[in-house]
This record gives sequence, structure tokens and C-alpha cells, in this order.
Amino acid sequence: MFFVFEDSILVGRTDQQTRPMTTWPPHMAESEDAQLVEAARNGDVGSFAELYKRHYARMVGVAYCILSDRHLAEDAAQEAFAIACRELGRLRRAEKFASWLGVLCRNAANRMARRRTEFVASEDVPAPRSDASRDGLHQAVRQSVQNLPIPQREVVMLRYFSGLSYEQIAAALGISSRAVNGRLTRAKRKMAESLKQKGLGKEIS
Repeated sequence: MFFVFEDSILVGRTDQQTRPMTTWPPHMAESEDAQLVEAARNGDVGSFAELYKRHYARMVGVAYCILSDRHLAEDAAQEAFAIACRELGRLRRAEKFASWLGVLCRNAANRMARRRTEFVASEDVPAPRSDASRDGLHQAVRQSVQNLPIPQREVVMLRYFSGLSYEQIAAALGISSRAVNGRLTRAKRKMAESLKQKGLGKEIS
């Protein structure tokens, strides 16, 4: 048994604020990344700019899983790219740029989380105050996401916050698409149980 969640409720964003995501086959993505990495290593600034354009939104999603703050997540993503630019020569397999960048981004976000002395819930897109019922649902769903173990929270946020495909999530986290599916399924069950206890959510078979 599962529950139907509105994407805008899950991530605390409206449809107008969702960035369109470009999708491409994973092997093609790795091949194109490798070409861009090699060009960037040879001094082509435009190639690194293209890598930034391709991966920035998903890195924000990765960082948001840890920080639960849009602005801090953007800072962590930018820090990860700065490190990647500096350390690009150390990347042994250019085609694995996405997963390597994901590790850099999670590390940057974890450093920010440790420095932060006060946890602040996502406030950049508050639920409409005119609807108390919807406000409560927003809060309950966000809380159920925050209560997930980090591996499950990551796939939920990357799937619904960043709108990534299973293949793109797998590349960002360095895991298989099957593992992504398993984590997402377990996360949905836990969220459904949490919301059911609060009398929220629409049950489906």
C-alpha cells in the first residue's frame, strides 16, 4: 500500500519554480562528460562551464538532502564545482565525473551541516497560509522526508526535488539503478506509514 504525494508538497516548491531537467541515456551522458572533462583539463574553460550547466541542478538536489535549505544547498553545489575545477587532474576516470562530483558535493554539504549551529526547516517556499489543512500536509510530508535515513532521503529528494531519472540518480550517487529503485520503494513505504499515522495521504493499492 502506498500514498499519493503531490510533488509540489513533497519538495515545498510550486510548479513554476521547478527547473526543467535535460535527460539523456546514461552511457551517452558519461561519454559526453568524459569528452568535456578531457577538454577542460586541456584548458578549455567553456567545457567546464558546460559540465557546470549539465550537473548544477542535481548537485543542489544532492546537497539539499543534507542541508534542507535551498540557499545553503546552492552554496554547497558551487563549492563542489570549485573543488572539482581545482582537482580535475586527479580524476582517474573522466566518464565518472558525475559520481565524483556527487561525492564532493555531499562532503561540502556535510561540512556546512557541521558548521551550522541551528537547524532551520525549509522556509524559502512556505505553504500557503490561507489553507491551514494544506499547511499541515506540507509540514507533515517534509518532516517524513527528514526522518528518512540519508540514503533514502537522497533518492527521494533527487527524484522529486530535482526531477531526475533513476539513471541520473544512479550516476550522481555512484550506485545502480536497481539500488535507486530499492531505496525509493523503502522510502515511500516509510513515508506512507508516517503519514498514515497522522491520518494524512491518499491510499492506493
